[in-house]
Amino acid sequence: MNSFLIRLFTLNYQLPVIVLLYFMALTSASAQEKILDKNLDLRMEEVTVKQVLDAIEEQTGYEFSYSPDMIDLEKRVTVSYQGVRLQQVLRDILGTQAGGIRVDGRQIRLQPRGGFGTIRGVVRGDDGLPVPYAFVSISNTNSAHTDEEGVYVMHDVEAGNRKVNISAVGFNKASAQVDVFSGQTVTLDVMLTQNNHLSEVVVTAGRVKESIDEVPSSVTILGAGDIEDQMNINTSISDILSFTIPGLGPTSNKATNSGQTLRGRSVLVLIDGIPQSTPLLNGNRDIRSLDPMVIRRVEVIKGATSIYGNGSGGGIINYITKNPESDKKISGQTLVGASGHVFHPSNSLGYRVSQLFNGKLDKFSYVVSGTYNSVGIFRDGDGNVLAYDDGLSESYSANVYAKAAYDFTPSAKLTVAYNYFRSMQDTDYINQPGTYPERPAYGVKGENPGAPSGTPQNHNVYLSYRHDDLFGDTSMEFSAYYNRFLSTNRYIESASGWYGPGQSQISSIKKGLRLNLHTPWQFGQKVTGNVVYGADILGDVTSQPLLDGRVYVPDMDMTNVAPYLQVKATLWDDFVFKGGLRYENASVKVKDFQTLPKGPDGEGSIGVTGGTINYKATMFNAGLRYTRFDYFNPFVSFSQAFGLNELGRVVRAAEESTLSDLKTDAIITNNYEVGADSRFSVFHLTGAFYVSTSKLGANLVANEYGTLIPKRAPERIHGFEFTADAHINPQWSLGATYAYVEGKAEQEDGSRVFLGYSRIAPPKATANVQYKPSDRFKIQLFWVYTGHRDRFAPQENGMYRTGEGPVHSVNLFNLNSTFKITEAFKCSLGVENLFNNSYYPFYSQYSAHNDRYYMGYGTRASLNFTYSF
Repeated sequence: MNSFLIRLFTLNYQLPVIVLLYFMALTSASAQEKILDKNLDLRMEEVTVKQVLDAIEEQTGYEFSYSPDMIDLEKRVTVSYQGVRLQQVLRDILGTQAGGIRVDGRQIRLQPRGGFGTIRGVVRGDDGLPVPYAFVSISNTNSAHTDEEGVYVMHDVEAGNRKVNISAVGFNKASAQVDVFSGQTVTLDVMLTQNNHLSEVVVTAGRVKESIDEVPSSVTILGAGDIEDQMNINTSISDILSFTIPGLGPTSNKATNSGQTLRGRSVLVLIDGIPQSTPLLNGNRDIRSLDPMVIRRVEVIKGATSIYGNGSGGGIINYITKNPESDKKISGQTLVGASGHVFHPSNSLGYRVSQLFNGKLDKFSYVVSGTYNSVGIFRDGDGNVLAYDDGLSESYSANVYAKAAYDFTPSAKLTVAYNYFRSMQDTDYINQPGTYPERPAYGVKGENPGAPSGTPQNHNVYLSYRHDDLFGDTSMEFSAYYNRFLSTNRYIESASGWYGPGQSQISSIKKGLRLNLHTPWQFGQKVTGNVVYGADILGDVTSQPLLDGRVYVPDMDMTNVAPYLQVKATLWDDFVFKGGLRYENASVKVKDFQTLPKGPDGEGSIGVTGGTINYKATMFNAGLRYTRFDYFNPFVSFSQAFGLNELGRVVRAAEESTLSDLKTDAIITNNYEVGADSRFSVFHLTGAFYVSTSKLGANLVANEYGTLIPKRAPERIHGFEFTADAHINPQWSLGATYAYVEGKAEQEDGSRVFLGYSRIAPPKATANVQYKPSDRFKIQLFWVYTGHRDRFAPQENGMYRTGEGPVHSVNLFNLNSTFKITEAFKCSLGVENLFNNSYYPFYSQYSAHNDRYYMGYGTRASLNFTYSF
């Protein structure tokens, strides 16, 4: 105790001295910084540089320090300055002789040209928050991007006074002068001001961060706020995307995404770039492959694109998961919610619990999240139980997510992530078939044979190493991933594809490596750009066994090696050109197998000799965007995609005894598109028209047994999309979308027939209005419309083929409201089908099947409480 008092007493006497010395140092440093800003008055004719420097020393009281052989002191100059900064005077009289100017005590040091230094700093917005992914450059020499904390580093900058240019999406451009000294690091922090509109950054379109306004294709981004608003209404990501993404088919109200094509073609679903889809055999559970609680944003790239490989004929949906959002050691969010039917609540109560932690410890950051969601009985608008197969009634889901990152240096980061998702239905009700189109199916008490259907497991693991400081300002990202996906289909008493009852399960294991390099370049003052290049290696083993041990589809073992190159060029500040190619080199191995019998005693079973199917194809893309005017930002593009869609269906329906005799050709999709983006006043409008063709499609057509068989034929799909948003004032905002798609396949006789509704959805429109009277409260009303479509005639027996039933229009209204009780605690109320509309969903209408002729949900409400800390 005595020693502590002595130390405290000593400190009391030392503290004033320490404080005095500290403020003296600050005053001295401030004076040193200001000397270069001192205004001088100098008028001297035909004098030497040495005489000018002597005169400056006399006026300022500072002395110059320099190497005599560095400056031509005898050079004669004439100077005439009045109220001009010292730094400007020195630049004028020394020209290129001095590389840098530095104040050290009472000396002004003139540094020689030559040598290299480093510029480091932080870019922030005028709100004080870091600006991630800003572009920092010195003309014709150096460039860098800020990281997610707004930090940038430029190495090997030539010593001297340099002009640094800074630009970022949603901010006005800025520039700053800085003196760089050989062998030293200089700090340059910059503040950017926001411009009138905040456009967004997209990663998926070109595998590198870029402004959405510079991408020559249609892109829709769903941010964290949009996802949160929709989660208050419905927590199924399939439904969320259906309500918000133009061009994506309507939701099926099921655990599957049957019929949810993108622009009439298959969509490739990714989680942080890891493929979730099973293009070799579509199980229709890839869109709903994680809980939306862990999603930071969704990027939807529309139209054929091969940038991520197999299966993206209609486009890409990339779920980008959450990152640490706080500099605290630990922070997080707790959510507790309940849901149920409003007018018929009996046994419909469900609940939802979610906990997220995140934080940062020096160079280490982390996110950990767990979510459990339990759903009660679903009922239609009249209170009838909905118990259709592959449904969400009486189902549960669990999601575990973890991500950790370590910053070795400001330009080198290692990230490891894991995501686990499980969703199963375990209900006490069975589906009582309806009578199409007279009476709907509904649920009755009963025991379901077989195992519960759903997604027993979806594991995603990836490791990524990023380095932003390689040769020529090149950044590199190398990643390795593993995906294990299981999808259990419903139990079938009588199957059209095999004899007897059974239950199938799609199994997929993917292992992959990805190398992505990004190098910026500049040609003169008017042409800048970047090149993105690398290679993907993918191993995918997909099969479809029955749970009783029989094999419906044998192992299809695919190996795919695909190098790619993508070039972007900004021409004369107003034109953005993008073009590239990807070479697909794939092989699929299938061992000898026996098709399942179609009748008793092995009837219809065929022994097939396996083999290896090889695919080689080069995919091209090119696009041009004109960016000069906010009110008219048009683009035109051409892109291709490679796909082995539904290869498993071809294999399992083999009628030949040798694999090589089957029609297993790849699907090459061509997408032609023209569109525009417009911002003026309070409005933001987008529009696009597209044509999608393929010489050999894979349209699913029901045979005489009702089995869907891929029909290979030329296809042409076309459509258009519009969006409109208006931020009228801080309180009111409006939005609307409209999407139309049509498609036909060419018959052998040259005639054209409409593609089925499992591919081509009816017109879809959405609208929303938001009122936000204060920062604490907002309310939103959403409208979703699916239109009428009747393209097919019934068969001779008066019944429609599977997938060809006429579709009638549906109007639904949803409501979301959020109230902030405190800064940390908020309450949200969401209502789905606000007016308790009784309707048949799109899927049940076009299926034209008694078992699937069910109605949609009645009014359901969700109440959620969220606490952030």
